[in-house]
Formats: sequence, structure tokens, C-alpha cells
Amino acid sequence: MKIALAQLNPTVGDFAGNSAKILEFTQRAEQRGAGLVVFSELCLCGYLPLDLIERPQFMERNERELACLAKRLPIPSIVGYAARALGSTGKGAANAAALLANGAIQFVQHKMLLPTYDVFDESRYFQPATSQSVFLFGGQKLGITICEDIWNDKTFWAKPLYERDPVAELVSQGASVLINISASPYTIDKRSLRLGMLRALAKTHARPVIYVNQVGGNDSLVFDGDSVVVLPNGTIAAQASSFAEDLVIFDTETNVGDLHEEPTEELDVALQALICGTRDYVRKSGFQKVVVGLSGGIDSSVVAAIAVSALGRENVLGVSMPGPYSSEGSRTDARQLATNLGIDFLALPISQVFESYKSALHEPFRGLPQNVAEENLQARVRGNFLMALSNKFGSMVLSTGNKSEMAVGYCTLYGDMAGGLALLSDVPKTMVYALAELINRERELIPAASIDKPPSAELRPNQTDQDSLPPYDVLDRILKAYIEDVKSPAEIAEQYGYDLNLVRQIARKVDQNEYKRRQAPPGLKITSRAFGLGRPFPIVQKFIP
Repeated sequence: MKIALAQLNPTVGDFAGNSAKILEFTQRAEQRGAGLVVFSELCLCGYLPLDLIERPQFMERNERELACLAKRLPIPSIVGYAARALGSTGKGAANAAALLANGAIQFVQHKMLLPTYDVFDESRYFQPATSQSVFLFGGQKLGITICEDIWNDKTFWAKPLYERDPVAELVSQGASVLINISASPYTIDKRSLRLGMLRALAKTHARPVIYVNQVGGNDSLVFDGDSVVVLPNGTIAAQASSFAEDLVIFDTETNVGDLHEEPTEELDVALQALICGTRDYVRKSGFQKVVVGLSGGIDSSVVAAIAVSALGRENVLGVSMPGPYSSEGSRTDARQLATNLGIDFLALPISQVFESYKSALHEPFRGLPQNVAEENLQARVRGNFLMALSNKFGSMVLSTGNKSEMAVGYCTLYGDMAGGLALLSDVPKTMVYALAELINRERELIPAASIDKPPSAELRPNQTDQDSLPPYDVLDRILKAYIEDVKSPAEIAEQYGYDLNLVRQIARKVDQNEYKRRQAPPGLKITSRAFGLGRPFPIVQKFIP
């Protein structure tokens, strides 16, 4: 039997659009001789649907569209959807996979293992399956699982999260082919971990593993796809592309399938994730064009370059907003970047408006020294300019802050934090530099001066980031250990030989600035723990580690 792996980019709630894609891919698979098409987790309604699951009309639409698809699909298909729950556990829905054939729903399997870590909170919405069943189809006993169901192999994980192993239960029932439909978001190094886990499953159970993953961006999550077939000896027999819709065929008789090329260097993959996530967030939000404030620095340069790759140069406007402390080099670098990228460029000096703000505040500020209040006025003038352009021309503003700055509060509410998407908010500063070098690999798009100059907000004379922060290589090590690895300041100081007081100061800055991050635009998650949905932290709290 030839099985098609259909790697789709669904949009949450777009039943008509998602159904049309499912139908199109089954038609393409039929033309290539496939006898079964496998789609990804919840592909009919899109993933993550979150509280849409609690709306009765949303659930009704799942069932209605599924029944309609069953009558229209030219060949049998496994489709992920939100089903009505069985029993009376208080949960109204189940994360389900349906095998559609001969105009009807032939078999349904619910998801058993419901993750409640990182960005996942599936126990909030879904009732878990109480049993697994194989389904005889085309001479094969299919063992169908959904995403997390395969992430509990006791031979691979040192500390499994769940008591039950759905894969082992299906193998005990005689499953000859293991199929997993998934919506597994991308994070750095996850692709290699996932492939290692799939290989271990195939070898442990001596069965081919067919893994179909969602692709594309939905809100903060970016799905890499990378759908794959792994043979019992660990060999990859079929491989779909990364960050693109794809259709690959695998023949169960010959164990031969399509092998599509994909990037191997993790930095390349991360860049593709950011491009894909930006494109889908902007487009799926209903925007065509974006605005980026160009400071002449590295962060805004990388954001603009990613925006061009994601949306096309004709859809990106770069805006330089020099103030009283902006260097001539920064102005020149901003303009040169726009020229290199081929984007429209607009210069809007802020000094006059800044002076008007200070004049209006002269009386309440009388007798007080200038401090961060005046510095932040400049950032807020710039934020107002960008949002005015957004309102007038219907373009989304891309904010330019990176994870290092967001972590320690080195950003201005309603200023440089203004925007619709903070695409670098999960990218550490040191990685921003690496991305800049990668973007410049073939030719200089980002001016060398933007990469080489000491980073500065330029909100006061001769200001640099290191006036109040340690060097970024030191800061980023501390932040990763504290945020992603959940280590204490004492553990971090001992591991890296840093001064304990320095580590404690950084950790306290992270905790104290949660209120800023809660008001920031959504970002694109690419690390194991990003701010936002995957790191729910109290704003007001007094715990000092």
C-alpha cells in the first residue's frame, strides 16, 4: 500500500479553507497512486484552538465538516479533528483522529496522553481516551496515535511522564504500522530529539513509524513539519520539507518513499522558523504590509531582513526616527539597510516633538534632574509615530526587542514595545548577532557597522547597553540557565563561576519585569521556554531565589 503524508498549514477556525486543502491533497495523493492519506493533528480546525473548543458552534462545525469531507474525499484518509467527548467527565471534547473511507467515518481514535506543560494545556479542554484499538485497513493493522501518545517510550525517556504507553498497547494488539498525527511546535534542537525518539520507537517495536506533523505558524507557535517515515532499523524512508506544505509518498511493500531536502544547521532552521512564523502571523491576521522602526542597530536590521524574506520587499516600510542623541552613523546605517533590502524608507525626526513633550511636562518636572523619564519619552514618541503609520496605511508594526532585553526590562512600554508582533522576543541577543551574520552570508544586506558598533538605545549621550548590563554573552548564559533550565542563582553562579550577586541581580530583573512582558505584543517561540503562554508567571510576587 502507498501511504501519503500530507503536511498542511491550517489556520485555526478556518474550516472552509482547511477542508479545501485536505480535499486538494487527497486528490494529489490519488493521482500519485496512494491508497491512504494521513493528515496532522486537529488539521480540520487548526491547532491550537484553545477556548474555541468551549464554543458549541465550533464543535458542531468540526462534526459537520468531517461528515462532509467523508463524502467528498476520493481516497481513504486519516484526519485530525475535535470530537465530542464520550462519557461524563466534565470535558465536552476529545482530540481525535478519524479514518474516512467509502463516504463515511470508519474509525475514530481519541488521544490518550494530554500534555499540560510548556504551551500545552490539553487537559483543560479534552477528555483522554481510556483505550487504544488497532484498525484493519488494506491488509495492515494500523496503530493510530496522536502527538503526545508517542512521547512516553520507557526505553527512550529516563523519566516518562505518564503511566500508560499507547504505542506499546497497540503493538500488543498486533499493530503492523504505527501512525502518529501531530502538531509539534518547533524549538531549537527539538527536530533532532524528535527524530531520535521516533527511531527508538521504530527499533523498540520493530514496526515502521509514520509521523505527520503540522507546518506553519499559528499565533506564537511555529510548526516545522518535518513529517517522516522511520523503518524498524532506524532508516528514514520518507521525509517531508521543513516549514512548507508538502506531500510525500511511502510504499509499505518496498519501504521506499520520497526524500525531500531540508536544512541541517540549526541556525538556518531557526531563521526559517522566524521567517515562516512572521509570514503566517501577518497574513493570517489579515495584514499584507508591515512597518519597522530602523534605528541603525542590529535588532531592527535583523527584523527588517526577516520581514523582507517573509513578505517581500514591496510590503516592508522602514522608518528612521532620529532623535537628539542619534549618531550620524545610525542614521546612515538605517538608510543603507533600506537600500540594501530594497524597501521603502521614511525619515521622521523626533527631536521637535520630544522638545514639545518636555515643554508640556516642564512644570511637573521642575527642579528634578533628567532621568529615565525623559529617555523613555523619546521611545514613546517613536512608538506613536509607528502606530500612526499603522493606522493610516493598515500595516502591522513589527517591534524589534530581543529576548535578552525583554528578560531584564531593557525596553519601554508603549515605546519600542509597541507593535503587533515581537518576532525576536524569544531570540537572545547573541543569537541576533549570529542571525545577522547568516543573513549576510551571500552578500552584505545588514551594514557591517550595525553589527560591529556597541549596542545602544541612544537615549542619552554616549549611552551603551553595557552601562547597566553585563556583556551579552554573560547575560545570555545567565538568562538561559534561569529561564529555560530553571536553575537557581546559586547553581548558575557555581556552574559558570560568575559573581553570585550579579546573577541574583539579573534574576531579580527578570522577575520584576513580568508586568512589562504581559503587555508586550506576542512573539514567536523558538526556544524551549519562551515568555508568554509557556511561562505563566505571577506579576506581583515576593519570592527571592
